[in-house]
Amino acid sequence: MLTACFAVFFALVAGCLVFKLSVAWALLGGLVLFWLLGLKQGFHNRELWEMAWAKCKKSLIVVTIIALIGVITGLWRASGTIAYCVVKGVELVTPNLFLTVSFLLCAALSYVLGTSYGVSSTMGVILMALARSGGVDPTVTAGVILSGVYFGDRCSPASSAASLVAAVTDTDLYRNVRQMLRTALLPTLLTLAAYTLLSFRHPISGTGGGALSALTDHFSISWTALLPAVVMFLLPLFKVPIKLAMGASIAVAAVLAATVQGFSPLELAAIAWSGYHPEDPALAAVLEGGGVTSMTASYVIVVLTGLYSGILEGTGSLTPLSGAAEALAGKIGKFPAMIAVSALCAAVLCNQAVTSMMGEQLLGRAYGDREELALDIENSAILIAGLIPWSIACSIPLAMLGADTGAVPYALLLWLIPICYVFTKRRYYPASGSSNEV
Repeated sequence: MLTACFAVFFALVAGCLVFKLSVAWALLGGLVLFWLLGLKQGFHNRELWEMAWAKCKKSLIVVTIIALIGVITGLWRASGTIAYCVVKGVELVTPNLFLTVSFLLCAALSYVLGTSYGVSSTMGVILMALARSGGVDPTVTAGVILSGVYFGDRCSPASSAASLVAAVTDTDLYRNVRQMLRTALLPTLLTLAAYTLLSFRHPISGTGGGALSALTDHFSISWTALLPAVVMFLLPLFKVPIKLAMGASIAVAAVLAATVQGFSPLELAAIAWSGYHPEDPALAAVLEGGGVTSMTASYVIVVLTGLYSGILEGTGSLTPLSGAAEALAGKIGKFPAMIAVSALCAAVLCNQAVTSMMGEQLLGRAYGDREELALDIENSAILIAGLIPWSIACSIPLAMLGADTGAVPYALLLWLIPICYVFTKRRYYPASGSSNEV
């Protein structure tokens, strides 16, 4: 019966992919399937709800953070913060270092924003327009941008993915972030070296464009526009809770949007809720979006994932799969096993959040150190989901950039972090694995 339920569930996921529907529909179907399976196994509705809620309530902190991210991405557009970052960032571009600078700009902005989608749809769109007008291969450029946006999506204190991993592993977000930055150092340096070589092979012939003109025409490009980003960057360094840091950044952005950019309080409330939607088509092409409602699919996916994974765990349905995953960890090592589990989950479930939660469920018992578990998930599941062409973690950023899956091989950071960590993990957890751990 369990095998049949999983078969139907996977078929639902495949159907969502084929008909280009949200994977949330498959997750809803999975919730119904596994609920019915629990009833078939003799559990009562109340018991199933308690199982589901026990897992789901851990994800509610992530839902709150996702909502705050929606508000930030809307108000940062209205305050001119993103416009300033894009305009001033493009000024740093030099012909022979276009790809290198593009990676650094996306990495820096994604670390502050904590979102791959937000950076792809703003800085990423501008850089792609520059690449196309300047004769740079757009496929290579899209891969570079994908690397940059996932730098922060993985290890920013403002990232919903990082918060989700901390929540499901019961670990401290800031300790995780410090470890992620340490393990990213070598891969980032290698990525920069590779992109520098590619930059000389793909120089840009110009850095102008109508998109930049639209930004400068509609916004006051002043250093004060950086204040919301500065607040978001500095407060976590002083261990201010991430939700308070986000709230402070939102408040500063709202003040700037009202006093400098001229938005009314009602307009700001609308932008915070439904996003920034300028009338100018050129401006809308690069800056439209954000708001609480823009994250609706993410809320639904995180909640549904928590509910049905709680049922699977509570009814023991995952025990056979967990046993197989743990046996694999005993043979090849915990992190290589986490890579295998993450690749399978990302390919089938097509979602970063689901892949992260499944990694904890299937391999969590193999880890004595929960921080090691969190780091292994961050160095595998979060990145591998961005390499699966049909996963929303990959397909949505590429769609925003107007690029195809040929960009995936050039997303070097997403490849190099897991590869480097396989060979360097003993530096961080010298007594962490079996004798087979690399």
